[in-house]
Amino acid sequence: MNISLPESLKSFVDRQVSSRGYGTSSEYVRELIRKDQDREHLRGLLLAGAMSPAEAHADADYFAGLRAGIRDRATG
Repeated sequence: MNISLPESLKSFVDRQVSSRGYGTSSEYVRELIRKDQDREHLRGLLLAGAMSPAEAHADADYFAGLRAGIRDRATG
């Protein structure tokens, strides 16, 4: 795949490659694509969670139970 960039973007990519330790511009672009995939996946999870029905009321007792469970696993 070939991508054409205006000189200003090419210069930016070149600076990112040299300053952030990428071996090539392709490595930099692959990393950008992976990050975008991760963001898209997280957005989907957040939207699915927001649309799902509440399983429990998130009151003080709920959070106290969560903390107790974590303490039990840490000491268990």
